[in-house]
Amino acid sequence: MDTDERRTVTEGLVFAADSPVRPEHVADVLEIEKGEALAILRDLQEEYLTAGRGFELREIAGGFQFRTRPEHGQWLRRFRKNRSFRFSRPALETLAIIAYRQPVTRADIDYLRGVDSGGVLKTLLDKRLVKILGKKDVPGRPLIYGTSRDFLELFGLSDLNGLPSLKEFSDLSPELTEELERQF
Repeated sequence: MDTDERRTVTEGLVFAADSPVRPEHVADVLEIEKGEALAILRDLQEEYLTAGRGFELREIAGGFQFRTRPEHGQWLRRFRKNRSFRFSRPALETLAIIAYRQPVTRADIDYLRGVDSGGVLKTLLDKRLVKILGKKDVPGRPLIYGTSRDFLELFGLSDLNGLPSLKEFSDLSPELTEELERQF
């Protein structure tokens, strides 16, 4: 199989996948080294970036996935009109606590929010944005929670280091803050 065919097959794999495609999976399918698969993915990523298309190949949650360009968000919202899941304020609070403080117990979340978070936590678990990481080694052995790969995928992050810092939040303009609240 020549290089051009590897590129087109890789492109097809990413297109057909319903979750981010990891370089090692591409390497297994094409029977090549992981480094070569990663190089193909990065070349495709660069090609889509410079072509100015309405989508791009993004590195998300440890893999690669086709994503629409962020600057086209307003058009996509019009196209979809209704979103399958809108975050409530309690869900966003709980998700933020888990993302920034993980691993965290429900008691920690309840303490920080000042209210019972059981229902919200169950919803986030059902949506697979949060996962159970295990049990804490303290009396009662409470469950500990963390964010999932679906969380990274939904927010377009390759890892948790991509989360904005608290300083970055405080630097947001009031207009941008209002726009983000309307979106989520």
